[in-house]
Amino acid sequence: MGVTTRSDLRADCSRCVALCCVAPAFGRSSEFAIDKPAGTPCPHLGGDHRCTIHERLRPEGFAGCTAYDCFGAGQRLAQQTFAGVDRRDRPESAAAMFAALPVLRGLHELLWYVGEAAALETSWPLRAELEAVRTAVEGRAASPAGRILEVDLVPLRERASPLLRQASRLARAAYDAPDHAGDDLSGSDLRGADLRGACFRGALLIGARLDGADLGRTDLLGADLRGASLAGASLVDALFVTRTQLGGAAGDRRTTLPGDLEPPSHWS
Repeated sequence: MGVTTRSDLRADCSRCVALCCVAPAFGRSSEFAIDKPAGTPCPHLGGDHRCTIHERLRPEGFAGCTAYDCFGAGQRLAQQTFAGVDRRDRPESAAAMFAALPVLRGLHELLWYVGEAAALETSWPLRAELEAVRTAVEGRAASPAGRILEVDLVPLRERASPLLRQASRLARAAYDAPDHAGDDLSGSDLRGADLRGACFRGALLIGARLDGADLGRTDLLGADLRGASLAGASLVDALFVTRTQLGGAAGDRRTTLPGDLEPPSHWS
């Protein structure tokens, strides 16, 4: 079964086998309280494949876990690619599953962006090309266990990138807004700013103050929002926002988001 809706690109831990708690390596930092080698289960992982400190991740020093999003790759690997195999029952499959996680996550992230671009009403001149890219990416994402590691993400990203940029330009064409793509705006005070139509693609907004800012039709693809304050900000029509970005930022009940995204639990 292929990915057909945005909801399929949403993590469902109940259908996974805790791949994100085992496969990646992480080092002690402000994001993670401990060092963990790749392929080693987190010490807080329970026997039911669930995190035993899920409600206390940030206070316990695991803010990076609250921001991580697999874009639904975890459950697809577990249920479809590897046909329901439990990595603990089939250790010989574990290494292949771990190696496949970043590949499928990258494909699903690309599907997230391409699907959003295709859905924009301003993207009608690009729709056929965007749909062709989405079909190609979905075909790779449906690869069986024996072929998924052969998938090369680079040409798919290179094919999608100019289309995503053009979709962004078309969506923002009505605004005379600045282009801050790739800029380092860490710690900037942008409180209450009218940022409609601006481009922050790949920009560093670490610790930026965006309280009350209007981010309508703002391109945020790849922007680093770790520690940014979004209290009262409007992101309803912001472009290419992900759960990872929101998970690393701080908002409140006044922050408005695109309709298919919900506030992270730590915002409350």
